[in-house]
Amino acid sequence: MIGASLILASASPRRQSLLAMIGVTPDEIIPADIDETELKGELPRDYVLRLAREKALRVARDHPGALVLGSDTAVAVGRRILPKAEDEATARACLEAISGRAHRVYTGVALARPGGAVSAKIAETRVKVRVLDQAAIDEYAACDEWRGKAGGYAIQGLFAKHIVTMVGSHSNVVGLPLYETANLLTGAGWTR
Repeated sequence: MIGASLILASASPRRQSLLAMIGVTPDEIIPADIDETELKGELPRDYVLRLAREKALRVARDHPGALVLGSDTAVAVGRRILPKAEDEATARACLEAISGRAHRVYTGVALARPGGAVSAKIAETRVKVRVLDQAAIDEYAACDEWRGKAGGYAIQGLFAKHIVTMVGSHSNVVGLPLYETANLLTGAGWTR
């Protein structure tokens, strides 16, 4: 796939910045519009892999000669996937759910190739958060970094001071595991 164009099926500026860190600049950014509803009984790992594949395939359908990179990130407490925080009440509920405990961040990454083949990988990071008192929750809710973030927080901002331990990929928690992504691109023969 040397010379094939690369499309990122995501409008996330975080994913674009992460790709730039490893020298990857997509030729196009085309967000995939898919239904992100969880299936009944679906585990977080299965959920992110399914959505990553669906995003890559949705965009690849209209761009059959390109490599299309799709990705999805979820924050899970046990088997429960926390929502993306679109309002302050949801952000506060997410913060309360992860306060004083460990949770897992899963990201599925899929690369659709010309011809319809899809390769996919998953990253899992265990994150332990200190106990968040009401003042800490109020402070973070007021900063607005949580808006649109899986699990109601952004590790690359103010919330970083509440992380006790992290086992796994930091870039995964930000939204795109770079090691897995680079391996998918290399495996497809993509170079720039």
